Amino acid sequence: MSVLLETSVGDIVIDLLVEHAPKLCENFLKLCKVKYYNFSPVHSVQKNFSFQTGDPLGPLSKQSDGGSSIWGYISGDPSKQSFPAFFHPKLKHLERGTVSMATVPLSADPDTRLAASQFLITLGEETDFLDGKAAIFGKVVEGFDALEKINEAIVDDKGYPLIDIRIKHTVVLDDPYPDPSGLREPSSSPPPTESQLKTVRIADEAALHEDDGVDEAELERRRRQTEANAQALTLEMMGDLPFAEVKPPENVLFVCKLNPVTGDEDLELIFGRFGKILSCEVIRDAKTGDSLQYAFIEYEDKASCEAAYFKMQGVLIDDRRIHVDFSQSVSKLSDVWRKDTNTKRRANASRGGWGGVDELEKRRQYRAEVDAPQKNNYGMVYGDEEMKGRHERSERRDIRGENPSSVGEGRRNDQGARSRSPRIRERSRDRQLGRRDVHRHGDMREWDRRDRNPRYNDKDRYRHRARDRDRDEHQDKNKEHRDDSYRPRR
Repeated sequence: MSVLLETSVGDIVIDLLVEHAPKLCENFLKLCKVKYYNFSPVHSVQKNFSFQTGDPLGPLSKQSDGGSSIWGYISGDPSKQSFPAFFHPKLKHLERGTVSMATVPLSADPDTRLAASQFLITLGEETDFLDGKAAIFGKVVEGFDALEKINEAIVDDKGYPLIDIRIKHTVVLDDPYPDPSGLREPSSSPPPTESQLKTVRIADEAALHEDDGVDEAELERRRRQTEANAQALTLEMMGDLPFAEVKPPENVLFVCKLNPVTGDEDLELIFGRFGKILSCEVIRDAKTGDSLQYAFIEYEDKASCEAAYFKMQGVLIDDRRIHVDFSQSVSKLSDVWRKDTNTKRRANASRGGWGGVDELEKRRQYRAEVDAPQKNNYGMVYGDEEMKGRHERSERRDIRGENPSSVGEGRRNDQGARSRSPRIRERSRDRQLGRRDVHRHGDMREWDRRDRNPRYNDKDRYRHRARDRDRDEHQDKNKEHRDDSYRPRR
């Protein structure tokens, strides 16, 4: 009774000890028969000691339940996920390649240990530490070279190989046990699940050596291609390219090293003999209008473009030898795509938000940036049209004499029966109060000067302040006398 394990580092053949551990062997055989171990990762590698496997997801997955026995797998009953393991007293971990089932103590009875699907294979001699902790049920008879590769694998601090080592396939060479009810053997090995693929670190060691034997030129070409793909994806995310896989047009020529005096008509006349030209443009500075000494020429078909490329390279035009190449620019395509996209967004802008998206809102800082008229007239600054209209309204009011001062005077003139003398008295009172404030301000400056002058002692300071206070009281009495003596004429 044997089982073949096809792993990513080689094949391993295990002979089962059905006479010493029948239930453990039955569980292992039936799990191999239903392809339960397919894509199970090798983990907990301890050099010259042992490694562990048998969990379809492995310890790196948070969805892992640690594995299940064949009876729990078929029935789906959590209570049958594990079963009590039998430890034969004559079976010991003494030689390399011993296969044993991993066990855990039962919480209610620590002396009873439970097994499920995970198993260990020893990588060294005298590993008797595992006695009483792992239940032996088989031994490796072929594939010790695969065990050596696992033993020499580079692992992290938890014993997980950096390069994945997995069970690819299991083949039951001999099965003496009848199948449990409900067991169905798949016709072929099932593909790995999405949860299993998420646990992959480095899929295969061959990926690390794919560049072995490749010359430097090819490696440089691959590096530049990878960098170009990354930059194109960045430009697509920024909106500069419609999509990362966009390619430049094949019917456009790039012409450079031109004479500054060479114009569009000159190039169109010279290059027109190779075919119909759709557009010919010398690129110029946006501010000065001076030629930047390069141009783009678009032909109607690709054949005309290729003919011009082979014939016009190094030709002398206006005392300059030009350089001709196929255009690599996609800015025109991007402009067309961006214009179409913005047009569609503006067409749908009435649906709400900004650009037809309810959650978006344009940042509005100045009134001049507002595209549509608003209901109110509030803003941070006035626009040109608003200022123009405001001046016109002010001029019309001045012509009609409807300024605020004239309107107020007209209302007072309409009252007619009231004398203007009280208004004159109010003006005289304001002038007197103004002179009084001036005197007070002057006195305050005088007090400050005296306070800062050390020649004035406290007695002089108080004497001057008393004099100023008497003067203010005298002015108030005179003011009251003048107001009481005034009587308006009837």
